[in-house]
Amino acid sequence: MKFDESISYLLARVGVAHRKTLERTAAKVGLHGGQIFVLMELWKKDGLRQVDLATRLELAPPTVNKILGGLLEGDLVTRSKYEDDARSTRIFLTEKGSRAQALLEAEWDALEEQTIVNLTDTEVLVLKQLLMRLLEHIEI
Repeated sequence: MKFDESISYLLARVGVAHRKTLERTAAKVGLHGGQIFVLMELWKKDGLRQVDLATRLELAPPTVNKILGGLLEGDLVTRSKYEDDARSTRIFLTEKGSRAQALLEAEWDALEEQTIVNLTDTEVLVLKQLLMRLLEHIEI
């Protein structure tokens, strides 16, 4: 078997390269890669419970807790106890966290363009469809 020609190998290589590019993109707006995805969930629905963030992102709660630590330090989010359950906390965007959305969207658009620059419109459509199908069947 030629490992370097297998789909799994190529996906892993693309994943690593894209993750590095994503980290550079995040750094331009003062974030780390994982923080982006937490913020994206909060931009969709502010005030999520910490456990719900972990579920939505398919991450372990301690991982989310670490990511939130950086967001708290950066004054992008605040944490407060959940009304009905003192053990649960809700995460809310600060004004700075809300403003970060516009900054990140501009950088994200540039990242998206850089990612697909050598692809035709048809290839982009097919790639999206294939990636979505792969995600449906890959257990994280």
